[in-house]
Amino acid sequence: MEDNKKSPVVSKEILIPFILVTSLFALWGFANAVTDPMVNAFKKVLELSNTQASWVQMAFYGGYFCMALPAAMFMRKYSYKVGVLIGLGLYAGGALLFYPAAITEQFWFFCLGLYVLTFGLAFLETAANPYILAMGAKETATRRLNLAQSVNPVGLIAGLLVAKFFVYDKLQSDDIADFSALSEVKRNMIKVADLAVIRDPYVVLGLVILAVFVLFLVNKMPQSKDEGGMPSLGETFKNLGKNKKYVLGVIAQILYVGAQIMTWTYIYQYAEAIDLANAGVSGYEKIDVFTYQFIAFVMFTIGRMVGIAMLRVMSPGKLLMFFAVLAGAFVLGAIFIENLIGLYCVVGISFCMSLMFPTIYGIALDDLSEEESKVGSAGLVMAIVGGALLPMLQGMIIDAGGSGVSDTKIAGVAEVNFSFILPLICFLFIAWYGYTVFKNYENKMA
Repeated sequence: MEDNKKSPVVSKEILIPFILVTSLFALWGFANAVTDPMVNAFKKVLELSNTQASWVQMAFYGGYFCMALPAAMFMRKYSYKVGVLIGLGLYAGGALLFYPAAITEQFWFFCLGLYVLTFGLAFLETAANPYILAMGAKETATRRLNLAQSVNPVGLIAGLLVAKFFVYDKLQSDDIADFSALSEVKRNMIKVADLAVIRDPYVVLGLVILAVFVLFLVNKMPQSKDEGGMPSLGETFKNLGKNKKYVLGVIAQILYVGAQIMTWTYIYQYAEAIDLANAGVSGYEKIDVFTYQFIAFVMFTIGRMVGIAMLRVMSPGKLLMFFAVLAGAFVLGAIFIENLIGLYCVVGISFCMSLMFPTIYGIALDDLSEEESKVGSAGLVMAIVGGALLPMLQGMIIDAGGSGVSDTKIAGVAEVNFSFILPLICFLFIAWYGYTVFKNYENKMA
């Protein structure tokens, strides 16, 4: 690990391009955080079940899956800068689609806007992650990506604050105990007003992204080139398929993103179950779940900083294993402790998740050429589809006894508590992946 200490993480020559590309990490962090609470918002405004509302995440993370490989193929032929510009254009376009969606009042139209928006995010992530890895010495690549990803929580916190103060605090339907009991005219009036509330942050976001588009358009960005000829796409896929560390990394990334989105999305339902259990208790105050989500994002930020520091003295695989084991312990607390302590455990999971995405990313692409990394990056971005599939599966578990969050008991705990068995399975695999990398690759290099 001595080389890691001698090699600069970011050299002065590429500091400005590094800062510009790093700023993109905050942009998709914002989109992620502002969208997670929308699952619950749409559920209330449009009177959906947990499973139906989870289509928000299906649209959001499904867009990554569909566009990541086309984005990588595009990047093989054109520059990172052009890829970023296309990504920003699609990001802005998808956000602006929320305006006509609110007019039509159709849930599918909002999902379409999110789908297009994440086409743009797929371009941005496919370009930004391998670009950051290539901006310096190979032995500091994972630390450099963790450093760039450290601004991601800034976007997460900003997105959460916008979701709370500009969406949730203004939703009229959130203050009504039984929305379905209102007259049809009253429900429609509230629906129109609430959909406009949901629409506005995305429209403003679209305009901001257009400004960022102009900023990238007028700045020169260096384009690193791989030495030698570009291998065929078929040959690249073949090489990637033979790379066990990469293939397992893609699986680990699918499970990590799924675990992250499940934890951040269903913290709202988890808190709701605690509120329901204490509804008749004298002096009990309803949980302000946004405060806990905010703390979770702060813990995520702190965990990222701690992880970056620990990578100076510990190998990525070993550190990934330790953080995944600790995350699993927190999940067990969330499952079996049905009170505020269980909610604290849900919050604690975010500290452990903080370094997982960039660390898995860096490990999986560690020994690939730049051209292989462009395609390999697409596989890791496509892995974000885990954020679409697993939350829907968790929603189905929560709906096992009805549309509520604690209609029935499973293994002796409320269904929403038991649903966190899915993140537990995810973290167990990630811990095994970290151990496998440490034992079979990092120990041999020591």
